[in-house]
Amino acid sequence: MKQLAIKWILNSFSLFLVTKLVNGIHVGRFQDLLLASLIIGFLNAFLRPIIILLTLPATLLTMGLFTLVINGLMFFTAAHIFSGFQVANFSTAFLAALLFSLISFILNIIFKPL
Repeated sequence: MKQLAIKWILNSFSLFLVTKLVNGIHVGRFQDLLLASLIIGFLNAFLRPIIILLTLPATLLTMGLFTLVINGLMFFTAAHIFSGFQVANFSTAFLAALLFSLISFILNIIFKPL
């Protein structure tokens, strides 16, 4: 349970950094930021594997690069599910998802949950 809470905090901080670095991403309040990171986490845990499986031929043809598009789609979907988290367009979501993944990866290495 403690590991899950640490990952959630790190992902929330990653999302906070993305909102500051990418124009077109807006989160209203701190609570909205926490809920948006939770929604992104759930989408990545449950919906992303299904979409990857369904788009496996495209992923294989692009040598895995199509997963970047899927990550952007998850980010864009989270913005449509939750009104407190706004993304201007898909290209903004694509860039934000790329930065979110990179920042989250680095933070998870630095603050490896015990």
